[in-house]
Amino acid sequence: MGLEDKADRPIKGFSGGERQRLGIAQAQVNYPDLLILDEPAASLDPMGRRDVLVVMERLRKYTTIFYSTHILSDVQRVSDTVAILNHGQLVAQALIEQLLRGTGAISYTIELRGDVDAARSRLAAQAWVGGVDVLSRNGITRFQVRVTDETAADAQLLQLVTADGGVSAQAFGRDKADLEDVFMQIVEGDTHSHGRQCFAAPPYPANWLDERARQRPA
Repeated sequence: MGLEDKADRPIKGFSGGERQRLGIAQAQVNYPDLLILDEPAASLDPMGRRDVLVVMERLRKYTTIFYSTHILSDVQRVSDTVAILNHGQLVAQALIEQLLRGTGAISYTIELRGDVDAARSRLAAQAWVGGVDVLSRNGITRFQVRVTDETAADAQLLQLVTADGGVSAQAFGRDKADLEDVFMQIVEGDTHSHGRQCFAAPPYPANWLDERARQRPA
């Protein structure tokens, strides 16, 4: 837990992150199969949050960690399975990769410099392009391209926009979903929501207790 050099210090002098790590260490004394944490990184400074997340990442190899939090970036970093509660009801539960895929929509962002009109026309003519949103700023034009065929996009998209040499690509990549965006989409429209999110890491099968028992240190 990284507290070995603090063994001679009174607990009242510990920082928030150190106290959180100490609490997790106490809970781990008997090598539990399930560790339940309530807002483990709440009210901590960035260093304390990092310390707690590092501990959770290490412990989840040996123990199923079930925890609640409102810090969705932490969830995206350390969790495998996510469950979302809203108004006390379970509204979503899936592997985090499945949630981040959302509706299955695929989009790419391309930043270009030059005359982009011809490039946009070439994209619009492709059957696998669902739409192109354009934003221009400071001499850079950003295309957000929605596609229906990921394989075709990976193979052809960048070549299409730069085909005539009239533009140069400054950046290119597939858009990645953010868990906060996914959460807002799920509970959107409920202005009186007092949703609370609960997360489990890692996911566990029906025989997870037996599996954990076999992995427990002797």
